[in-house]
Amino acid sequence: MNVTYRRGALGTVAALCAGLLAACSVAGPDETTTAKDKQVVVATHDSWAMSKAVLRRFTQQTGYTVKVEPNGDVGQLTNKLVLTKGSPIADLAYGIDNTFASRAVDEGILADYTPEDEPASAAAYALHDASGADQLTPIDYGDVCVNVDDVWFRRHGKTPPRTLDDLVDPAYKNLFVTPGASSSSPGLAFLLATIARYGDGWRDYWQRLMANGTKLTAGWEDAYEVDFTAGGGHGDRPIVLSYASSPPFTVPKGGTRPTTSSLLDTCFRQVEYAGVLKGARNVEGARAFLDFMTRPAFQRALPDNMYVYPVDSAVPLPPAWARFAHTASHPFSVPAAEITRNRDTWLREWSDITTR
Repeated sequence: MNVTYRRGALGTVAALCAGLLAACSVAGPDETTTAKDKQVVVATHDSWAMSKAVLRRFTQQTGYTVKVEPNGDVGQLTNKLVLTKGSPIADLAYGIDNTFASRAVDEGILADYTPEDEPASAAAYALHDASGADQLTPIDYGDVCVNVDDVWFRRHGKTPPRTLDDLVDPAYKNLFVTPGASSSSPGLAFLLATIARYGDGWRDYWQRLMANGTKLTAGWEDAYEVDFTAGGGHGDRPIVLSYASSPPFTVPKGGTRPTTSSLLDTCFRQVEYAGVLKGARNVEGARAFLDFMTRPAFQRALPDNMYVYPVDSAVPLPPAWARFAHTASHPFSVPAAEITRNRDTWLREWSDITTR
């Protein structure tokens, strides 16, 4: 995604005034730093895709411009913010989710700030510990769920799976593909769903899952676009790990319904947060943009731009989402602090199981 950056243009004026400083000044002390002072730097993951029109609206309302700095996936983003603690690479962080939130809070990289006029519905997505809730503001959420190609199952006269239990049934052998937990954010979410569902029995579940021919890929794109039968390629697997928001994008041209569906009994809910970085150069600008992210203009733009659900329940979803992108009534969840304590151990054990 291309983000429009606003640059100052004092070079020409400065050249004309060179050597004439006694009689000509480019700008006063406050004006010479205006462009820099009015820029908000946002560190985010590579999936950022907010429209330029929405960012221009923020600039029109506040005078601040936004510079977006992608930093890999959510894990890489969080690690970089921790490594640059004390000399932050940005003013605001966006995209730290509930799988890494506790680490960000525990490392002390964030400053306390609660946006003005935060929507009441956002409280349902707030972190449970007080310090976390003071430092990270929920912006959006998404349900990572198993998806199925309904057309494939109809053509083959088979009943699609419905639950996590079904995925280890021999009837679905060699039909499921998922991104790996160690290389993919949705893959990690799926691992956490199985931990939430089976507790200590998750290891046995994964052994059975792999024995049933589950295929692992490096990322979501490979799983969905290459291996999934309803993806962009010519895949041979009609069951894939994706999102509850995926089905609306499979409505064929001229069609009225998606060709895929999400299994809402398999979902893990990911919540994405934003927070002001401790030591930020432009604290006021960061606060202003965080306020803006919780307001209708930004919240309304989230589904079409970043394919996630707004935390503001008063914001209407796009018509196709309202019809076909239903979220889970009872998604799986694991407390953020528990994820932080056990993530490395769980991933090591998962890798041992899946590489045998």
